[in-house]
Amino acid sequence: MVKRNGSYPTDNIEKMRGGDGTATIEHLLTPDELYGKGRLFAAITLAPGSSIGSHVHDGEMEAFHIMSGVAEYDDGVEKITLQPGDTTLTLSGEGHSVKSAGETPLKLLALILYK
Repeated sequence: MVKRNGSYPTDNIEKMRGGDGTATIEHLLTPDELYGKGRLFAAITLAPGSSIGSHVHDGEMEAFHIMSGVAEYDDGVEKITLQPGDTTLTLSGEGHSVKSAGETPLKLLALILYK
């Protein structure tokens, strides 16, 4: 199977998880394509200043991989600046938020798998 750029189902979510601005989510794989092992594999784009608000994962983990832009990542303990190529891991019971902190949009890959 090949999925072509521009063919992915896309959602625009205002104030995602209580954050600012709009998150554009391109669903790269569906939950069915993840064989019931997860609920999200997506490219997420945040305009400068936009964010995904703080939230906790229960019974699942989430990984972010920064593709382009600059992120301010908050793991509940510290705020960390992330650059392209950086990857985060939020385990079950942990929380996080992310903000587009640069002058260009932040694009990241997000993967959520069940524990």
